[in-house]
Amino acid sequence: MKQQRLENLLLAIWVGAMIGIGYVATPVLFKALDDRSLAGSTAGQMFSVIGIAGLVIGAVLLILRYKDESLSLFKHWRGWLLTLMLLLVASGSFILQPMIADVKALGLVEGSAAAKKFGMLHGISSLLYMATVIGGCLLLFFSLRKPGSA
Repeated sequence: MKQQRLENLLLAIWVGAMIGIGYVATPVLFKALDDRSLAGSTAGQMFSVIGIAGLVIGAVLLILRYKDESLSLFKHWRGWLLTLMLLLVASGSFILQPMIADVKALGLVEGSAAAKKFGMLHGISSLLYMATVIGGCLLLFFSLRKPGSA
């Protein structure tokens, strides 16, 4: 039971931080700052931090889950969902963020090929981020609904 509480706490911290950064802090930055480049740079730094935190917390959660369930980790949908969330975060951190940084380094002129590519990559990144948040919310919802069964 204590391990389940620890898992729920770690998951809540991870998902809560993602929601706070992605859906609260970032929109506020873009609204409050006149310099979109500064807002984007600051948001990018926050996304990098939450990406690293997600990788660490996700790995810890998988280790705890594996320790608890051993080889049956993937017999339940929760193990698969947690693994998917970790893969989404890794993809965003190690593939999409560097690609976005490369495109931004080219200079974003409205209507340019670089701006269109940036928009596409940003959209994909946003979808992966949202999927991770939704996955975490589902894990928390079902874990808190049936204590000890997650």
